[in-house]
Amino acid sequence: MNDLLQTDKITSGGSVECFGMTFPSEDARREYFLKLLAEKMKDSEFRNQEGFPQSTDEAILAMSDPPYYTACPNPWLADFVAHYSSKEKEADYKHSDPFASDVSEGRHTWLYKAHTYHTKVPPKAIEAYISHYTKPGDIILDAFCGSGMTGLAAMMAEPSRTVILGDLAPAATFITYGYNRSADAFEFLQLAESVCNKLDEELGWMYEFDQQYGGKSLASYIVWSDVFICEACQGEIEFYENAYDAESKKFRDEFQCPHCDSKNRKVSTERISTTTYDFLLKSPWTSYKQIPSLIALSSGGRRNIKRRPTNSDIDRIEAVLASKVAAGGHKLVQLMLNRTGQWGDQWRNCLHLRPITHAHQLFFPGQLRYLARLMELIDDMRPDHQQLLLFVLSSVIQKASRLMSYNADGIGRVQKGVLYISSCGQEMRLTHLLRITIKDLKRAIKEGLWQMLPNRRYKPKSGLLVTTGTASQLGLPDASVDYIFVDPPFGGNIPYSEVNFLWETLIGVFTAQNEEAVCSKIQEKDIAEYQKLMRDCFVELYRVLKPGRWMTVEFSNTKAAVWNAIQTSLQEAGFVVANVSALDKKQGSFKAVTTTVAVKQDLVISAYKPELQGITSLRADDIDKSVWEFLRSHLSFLPICKSKGEDLSFVIERDPRILFDRVVAWLIRSGCPIPMSSQEFQEGLRQRFSERDGMFFLPEQISEYERARSAALHAPQMELFVADERSAIDWLVDFLRKRPSTYQEIQPAYTRQLGAGWKKHEEKPELSALLEDNFLRFDGNGDVPNQIHSYLSTNFKDLRGLEKDDPRLKAKAKDRWYVPDPSKAKDLEQKRERSMLKEFEAYKTAPGRRLKEFRLEVLRTGFKTAWAARDYKTIIGIAQKIPEEALQEDEKLLLWYDQALTRTEADA
Repeated sequence: MNDLLQTDKITSGGSVECFGMTFPSEDARREYFLKLLAEKMKDSEFRNQEGFPQSTDEAILAMSDPPYYTACPNPWLADFVAHYSSKEKEADYKHSDPFASDVSEGRHTWLYKAHTYHTKVPPKAIEAYISHYTKPGDIILDAFCGSGMTGLAAMMAEPSRTVILGDLAPAATFITYGYNRSADAFEFLQLAESVCNKLDEELGWMYEFDQQYGGKSLASYIVWSDVFICEACQGEIEFYENAYDAESKKFRDEFQCPHCDSKNRKVSTERISTTTYDFLLKSPWTSYKQIPSLIALSSGGRRNIKRRPTNSDIDRIEAVLASKVAAGGHKLVQLMLNRTGQWGDQWRNCLHLRPITHAHQLFFPGQLRYLARLMELIDDMRPDHQQLLLFVLSSVIQKASRLMSYNADGIGRVQKGVLYISSCGQEMRLTHLLRITIKDLKRAIKEGLWQMLPNRRYKPKSGLLVTTGTASQLGLPDASVDYIFVDPPFGGNIPYSEVNFLWETLIGVFTAQNEEAVCSKIQEKDIAEYQKLMRDCFVELYRVLKPGRWMTVEFSNTKAAVWNAIQTSLQEAGFVVANVSALDKKQGSFKAVTTTVAVKQDLVISAYKPELQGITSLRADDIDKSVWEFLRSHLSFLPICKSKGEDLSFVIERDPRILFDRVVAWLIRSGCPIPMSSQEFQEGLRQRFSERDGMFFLPEQISEYERARSAALHAPQMELFVADERSAIDWLVDFLRKRPSTYQEIQPAYTRQLGAGWKKHEEKPELSALLEDNFLRFDGNGDVPNQIHSYLSTNFKDLRGLEKDDPRLKAKAKDRWYVPDPSKAKDLEQKRERSMLKEFEAYKTAPGRRLKEFRLEVLRTGFKTAWAARDYKTIIGIAQKIPEEALQEDEKLLLWYDQALTRTEADA
């Protein structure tokens, strides 16, 4: 097929070209490729690959629009790459510098808001990265595409780019293609309006209530309230009526019983249960009792008229509950219970109390009947209209369910990233929500949805393909992708397969949970399993990315263990981190503003695939040479300058300690010993490269940095946070380099640094021990050391111009600690290392199974020595002695440990 591939385009007369073949219409193209996909799915090897969604062939084919989108792994990936790959020689490629600027792009566009998702990066923000890292003809990959914003960004770029979008979640890829597909918007919106009218004509009676001054009106929403049992008198308490404070517009934490005036609280008061008949399961369903507390009637204007329900209103609601559910409702009977007693982590939050076991139970009675009838209507539509209407329906389905909470401010909300049913739920009429969405879609279409942006993919060097499956098996050729942008799952932040369940119920295609990279007690996946899954994905991304090209990873979790899992996974896959910047989305999610582990500003990691590959085949005497070759290449990938206002920021990746960490990670991943100490490395740095303001540069980078430095108001300063022994030493180096001081002068400043940020299991070393092991003290004998002489003669007028042996200068210099020069620092480091190895031996023989307190520096030194001796057993044994969180929260220990496990498994 490859030799037939030509530029896809729409030709005159309604015919279309796809992969070099001409079809009379889009329907003919779709029919042709659907037959090929149906044949492919008969292949057991294709059907049984990891990450293949859980579904029937019929449901997958119904949702797919091949070859552009498949609700399963896309078999046309290799053909797509062959078609769109740039013909330019790789030898002519010169890598970009990392995109080091902070990006601030808001979410307030209609295009962005056309469909919700748990996490989204604004496409304009992604476009900035795409424009920086790629050129027309390059292929972009987003293997965790979510709602497909990278696709929109690629189409927004000037000129538009070629992009491959993939995700394990069928809901994500369905929404992605809904965003990035071509469609006759005018025709579809007319259809959607007519469907809303038909639903209201048939079922509007369910929401038809009396107006206050005569006549009837359709309710926009109904507020349902839990009913509690008073702890004192056993009377019934309606939560809304008794907990809502009209003056403050808030729900009280404590509410009075209307019967005995006693105080009650939600956390300690029992709810009343009730049993109703489930028409779809054909069995009774016992759940918490909720009663209608407020009805909002449409007034024909912007505002609703709100009132308490009357007896006739209650009769109407009971009639709805007694009415039959259309046959289309059977598509919603999806069993959520996939494990004995518990179906997911979110189930434990509140759904087990309701209890919710099937998808259709997440809807109020009127919503379920509207939805069931709509599913029947969709079945009679042509395939593209089915997909479009399901896309629009999925954009409101969470709001049209019990997940919609009624807030005291009168605005209903669905809490993102969780499945939560409030004690005060808001039943929204489905057609009311759909009509609001249709209005919003009209605005989004003006911004490019379905027409302008998707149609740009028919231009030369511009295409789009969507695939559903795991990022650990992409089906792409080696080194075939020019740039990767990913926003992957981060630990236990969001259980995607659970919170996507409603969407996937609509399309009938479900996530393969075994491949989901997530921390989950129910799935029995801890941080180590999450890291392994992420490493498998990054290994695959490394394989398909071309050498010297970039990957951008958005990170949105402040847990140290998750951050280290991502960093370690990246390094073990072979990527090298070059920069970390901020991405301000200008709006926090639910978790971002209520939990300590969430962040309001996401971090963006810039990493690259090194042009210099592994060195496992080199002789030991060549490793030293390879280190400096790698470092020379690495420095060329780092940002030369970073600005913050009118000042330059310190480029932390150019710090010698970080550079050493990057070299060590590269060597470990290659299975090599570390050929030099930290001090030897820093000495080699100074011999080979140029230092400015504590950062190292290639000679050819110096002029650019100095131009920026001369224009800045202040020299860049590195911010140091003391959290363990290593960072304490770094702080002392920075302090004493600027100001050689006595113990009495150092101690108050040092003590202020030892705050609550100190790592839990890290032993706090004495300041005197840190000084003795890492620095030198002038005892008053001999000449005053250069560092102290320079500091004193600069800062004390009466000492200026004095020689190094002057008694007055020596008296002032006596007992001052200072940073040793490289030759003496090397001796100190060797002495310190011997001492730490002795302590490490004590850890090995310590009684008991656990080390409650320890020095991380001792562990790091011991692991490094054991690695050089190929003593992987010692690394694994000690790692199992320390608390899991201590291991997971230290990037260096985690890397040694993971690689020791890998080598042990390989040797076995």
